[in-house]
Amino acid sequence: MLEKFFKLSEHGTTLRTELTAGLTTFAAMAYVLAVNPAILSTTGMDVGAVITATALASALMTALMALLTNYPIALAPGMGVNAFFAYTICQGMKMPWQAALAMVFLNGALFFVLSVTGIRRKIIDAFPFELKVAITCGIGLFIAFIGLKNGHVIVSSDATLVTAGDLGSPEALLVLFGVILTAVLHWRKVRGAIILSVLALTVVGFFVPGPADNGGALTQLPEKVVDVPASLAPTFLALDFQYVFAHFRETLPLILAFLFVDLFDNMGTLIGVCNRAGLLDPHGNLPKIGRALAADATAAMVGSCLGTSTVTSYIESAAGVEEGGRTGLTSLVVALCFLLALFFHPIIRMIPAVATAPALVIVGVFMMQGIAALHLKDFAKAVPAVLIMLLMPLTFSISEGLAIGFVVYVAFKLGTGRGREVSVTGYVLGAFFLAHLIWR
Repeated sequence: MLEKFFKLSEHGTTLRTELTAGLTTFAAMAYVLAVNPAILSTTGMDVGAVITATALASALMTALMALLTNYPIALAPGMGVNAFFAYTICQGMKMPWQAALAMVFLNGALFFVLSVTGIRRKIIDAFPFELKVAITCGIGLFIAFIGLKNGHVIVSSDATLVTAGDLGSPEALLVLFGVILTAVLHWRKVRGAIILSVLALTVVGFFVPGPADNGGALTQLPEKVVDVPASLAPTFLALDFQYVFAHFRETLPLILAFLFVDLFDNMGTLIGVCNRAGLLDPHGNLPKIGRALAADATAAMVGSCLGTSTVTSYIESAAGVEEGGRTGLTSLVVALCFLLALFFHPIIRMIPAVATAPALVIVGVFMMQGIAALHLKDFAKAVPAVLIMLLMPLTFSISEGLAIGFVVYVAFKLGTGRGREVSVTGYVLGAFFLAHLIWR
């Protein structure tokens, strides 16, 4: 049955290989079960509900991708957009998390429409290659900055905005050790380097004193190891569309920021991973790209209904591909692993913030690696690309960095007499971003 449905022989793989690949992919991305709740709970969301939403959304949507496309792609709440959700929208702009969930849903709905029409291609083509790379790199800097902030390696300063924290404190030392440990494990090609580092720091936390108000060690032993999944009730269908439409001038740019990041991230991940798996056609196209993007769009909508930020395709799927995964059976194994993780939420809850902070830093480094592909000899592309990368962390906002960078790109083209190189869609987006920056 599995052979017939997933066409294992046709793809040059076996049941054992697919199982191994699925376990490898899960090990590479399991850190999301700890990191995503740690980030979203800072908005006031119930941490138990977010753990359940994270695991359930990842399981359901990874299974959907497997059945709809037969690709070895796993999905989970994306890093970067969850930070945008929590730190920019909810903390920075003081919007309720319920409204942010509604924005994620609307992003998914728009994404779905774009996935089944030709508009998707026009929007993608409106952004030059350098800006697409800059967006990914900028998000990488943003979440690495958040990781260092959460680990108290950097702190706020009235004189210089930010400065080094108390680097002799147990928290900061653990974070720096965690960054080095994760980097070394990854360099040595140890599968699941990030989750292994998170677990190692959690164990060390039992022997390190925590903050004075914690009354004990950094890591607190849970009462149970296995338990029934935490209730989804606090976040299930908690979307506040009324707030979104009542403040539409402020929320529309945020929805579009979710959309653009989701669109570029998914396209890059799908093509990159499937290329490694040998699934592209002779022309370099992905045969079922429409289905794959529709699955991603559905994932954003379903995830928001359950109570998590945008669920997206994970680049860590490449780990399973390197182990020989070639079909959706790899993804189905990942989905089953996420379902099993639902019953281990007490262990996930005990993981301290300092254990997840290095994961954010390293994921940020992974996203920054794309900077090697930037060709910045064209000054008209170099200026907006660098601005995007700088402004995302410095404004603490993905949307602001993206908007300013794109407006500068269009303005530079016009100022240098190369306005014809910008598409009509590009001018429309540029005008919209400019209006947002002026009247926000």
